[in-house]
Amino acid sequence: MAEKRMFTKKVTDDDNFMSLSSSAQALYLHLSMSADDDGFCNQVNLSMFKAHASIQDLEALLSKRYVYQFENGVIVIKHWRMANALRKDRYTPTAFQEELAQLKIKENGAYTRSDSGVVANWLPDGCQMVAADKNSIDKNRLDKGREERARAPYEEFMSLYADEAVIDAFNEWLSVMESSGKPLTETEQGMILDKLQSIPKTEWLANIKRSTEKRWRSVYPRKEDKKATEQKRQRDAWSAPVPADETERLKRLTREMEDNG
Repeated sequence: MAEKRMFTKKVTDDDNFMSLSSSAQALYLHLSMSADDDGFCNQVNLSMFKAHASIQDLEALLSKRYVYQFENGVIVIKHWRMANALRKDRYTPTAFQEELAQLKIKENGAYTRSDSGVVANWLPDGCQMVAADKNSIDKNRLDKGREERARAPYEEFMSLYADEAVIDAFNEWLSVMESSGKPLTETEQGMILDKLQSIPKTEWLANIKRSTEKRWRSVYPRKEDKKATEQKRQRDAWSAPVPADETERLKRLTREMEDNG
């Protein structure tokens, strides 16, 4: 199970969420941190203890539908898959399969109760889709193929950089490499996403387009880009504010020097 969890500002910066008490917000945080890779958590009491939260705080999260709770006490984070997606080599399926079968995925990626009995089809890379009729899949095979190519990087990209131009460029890169007979593997895609995080986000689009044009299997920043990145890092380092305790120490040393001078 992954050790890192992510949150979306679409939830945490929403007015409804901000209207919750600070302890209820803290409870949401700890429930999310204790959840498995599908967003299920059976450590509700422990999370309440960590957050110094009360039953009323849990009821507030339930009433506002930030979490769902099942008869056995297990909860699931409603908006889990809007922010958390894992490649299949890092993904561990939830142990709460019966509870999972009671849910489906809305278009925005949020969980909802599966009143119609339609069960979500969970892909091992942490991405999801709602099971569709077989004939419908056959009739739209080309569209389905395009969606599957986009699905792997899409959610991880959205969690890092919500820019449609970058996402479209990445998906175009995948399509070009696939049409050339040498598609990028999931491992290569993961390495590319990791490498992009070391590059300023303003340079992602240019690097992806250059790799697409050259049919490269990774991103290779130009020397000018690397130089600009290093210069920005140095500027940021020099412009960083001096800690308050260090400022006081320097003032004290200055006074001592003046007294001794």
